[in-house]
Amino acid sequence: MLTSRLLILAAAVLWSTAGAAIKTSGLDGWQLSGGRSLVAGLFLLAAVREARRRPTLRILLVSVAYAFTVVLFVVATKLTTAANAIFIQDAAPLFVLLLSPLLLREIPTRGELLAVPVYALGLGMFFLDELSGGQVAGNLIAVGSGVAFAFSIVGLRLLRDEGPAALVYGNVLAALVALPVGLGGPAPTALDLALVLYLGIFQLGLAYLCFSRGLLHTPAVEASLLMLLEPVLNPIWTFLAAGERPGPWAIAGGAVVLAATAWRTVAPVIAARAAAWGSRGSG
Repeated sequence: MLTSRLLILAAAVLWSTAGAAIKTSGLDGWQLSGGRSLVAGLFLLAAVREARRRPTLRILLVSVAYAFTVVLFVVATKLTTAANAIFIQDAAPLFVLLLSPLLLREIPTRGELLAVPVYALGLGMFFLDELSGGQVAGNLIAVGSGVAFAFSIVGLRLLRDEGPAALVYGNVLAALVALPVGLGGPAPTALDLALVLYLGIFQLGLAYLCFSRGLLHTPAVEASLLMLLEPVLNPIWTFLAAGERPGPWAIAGGAVVLAATAWRTVAPVIAARAAAWGSRGSG
């Protein structure tokens, strides 16, 4: 359904603002991660009735994967560049491609299989500009966030209408882990508190709500490919807010990812309409 794909794209746009907000804030990664997860958990609990479920084992398992995703991403963004963190994390579709047949019994279509190397090419262009030896720790943490994100995507697809509950428990878990670690960090300013509220309500809470709703009618592999609009926009917002400038290879890679995202959004709609017209003609 087109609406489901648009919800996933909306989530990607909201997610893409993380780098700019994280780089602008003077708080450390643990403070930001714990604060935004606490706000996001409270927002989802108040806004979504389905989120007020008692936890089951599978909800808790998905919430653990989600908690790893959100905590590791913020820490990685503080340690390395915003572009590095998001581009490495967004290797998730490659892991989803492996996990989907095993956990969801969803066999990737030929178009999805063909799209993966296109995305890999686009993301590889970013690495030519951004990766350096001094950012090894942040880059490795970003890899861990990408693996956890793949499990989150597959888990949310498996949970379907139980997804919002997993988001609430995952945010609570992330806050319980990150906030105590960040107690010795910098004192928050008014700007820091405003950024934490924005990150929690919009960039995390509303974004993941859109994403979980979109997953109801979108295969996991296709969803993971559509969300790669995020790494295209992330460096743009970060440059405008914090002055981190992507290099020429990153710009070229962004163009490839954007074109592939547009193709994956429009192609199923065109195919469905063509099939409908064909069935009318044969009838």
